[in-house]
Amino acid sequence: MPKQNQLDAIRTDFIEKSGLISQAEGLPRIAGRVFGMLIFDGELVSFGDLANRLQVSRASISTSIRLLEERGLVKRKTKPGQRGDFFQLAQNPYATMLEGVHKRTLSTLDDIKQTIAALPADAEATARLTAYADFYASLESAVTVARDELQSKKSNTAQSPTIPKD
Repeated sequence: MPKQNQLDAIRTDFIEKSGLISQAEGLPRIAGRVFGMLIFDGELVSFGDLANRLQVSRASISTSIRLLEERGLVKRKTKPGQRGDFFQLAQNPYATMLEGVHKRTLSTLDDIKQTIAALPADAEATARLTAYADFYASLESAVTVARDELQSKKSNTAQSPTIPKD
């Protein structure tokens, strides 16, 4: 298989996998495909080109872009002298994703703790709810570590020179 055909196949596979990942996380599959394409291609893409390249309706692209923008993963841009909107990957989409997970984890932990606090002292469910809260407390700690690690890698990448590949 020629190199370009192999790259196209890998790209297509990645975009489809991104759609499945997003779908598993509760987003529309097309939103994940848009996100995957923007990650893989790394370029500014027009609304119409997104629909054409992904072979989906403009309405599906519109819905997906709105969701991705709301989550801070995609940025809308304009080009001087050109009509229409263009889209690209946001500056720090992965840190933004981790922030979202962190906020949801803290909110869930708080909800569980409120339930525990409302229980009578001798409630049978206390131990199970406490174990559930402990799970979310551990998850919150892990997400904090991941966020800090990602920030550290970003700082190290910004400080180190790029090494050309052979």
